[in-house]
Amino acid sequence: MDLVVIQPLKGRHCGECRQGPLPMHLLEFNAPVCLDCADLAHLVFLPRGSAALTRRAREASSLCAVVVRFNRRGNRYERQGLLVEEAALARAESACLADADARARCRERDAVRRAAEDVRFTASFAAEILRLFPGCPPARGQDVAAHASARGSGRVGRTAAGRSLEEGAVTAAVRASVRHLDTEYDALLMAGVARNVARVRVAAVIEGVLASWSRPDRPDRA
Repeated sequence: MDLVVIQPLKGRHCGECRQGPLPMHLLEFNAPVCLDCADLAHLVFLPRGSAALTRRAREASSLCAVVVRFNRRGNRYERQGLLVEEAALARAESACLADADARARCRERDAVRRAAEDVRFTASFAAEILRLFPGCPPARGQDVAAHASARGSGRVGRTAAGRSLEEGAVTAAVRASVRHLDTEYDALLMAGVARNVARVRVAAVIEGVLASWSRPDRPDRA
């Protein structure tokens, strides 16, 4: 089990030596303990960011601890980095410098592979949109698919349901596009109308557009 060190959001004082406020501390019996009292003060902080450096430093360090900080918005602790031995960090940095070119080429290959995967997935998502809504203009379907499936966006296309092209996820992406582009929804929000009220006001328009797109061979399909 990993040792866990906390970066507190508020100033805390050590339960043993009373030093503080502490930039980092452990919790022992629900009381904060500074790194000096916890015998971890000789470790150095390695921020998150480089997976290769973090992995190598962790493997080389006989003692290490995970550093976390509480995210109020997400209501969870999030990893910030590691505390590792200084000599272990130095060895890890040397190893990373030695194969930096090889890892850069690997990242480039991975980027090309991911880009190709994204193109294929966006095309599949667009095809499913047009299957479910044959009256949707193809260009609009492509735009919806590209928006919903953007990597790292957290949108419906990147969810498990979206990746599986489930009907509910695909329909949700189309519905969201219609809400923002074919109704007064955004204007209502800007006017201060509550989101749930604005959604009720535009619901009929959305359903009308979806119903018309559910029928093939629309004359304005382009």
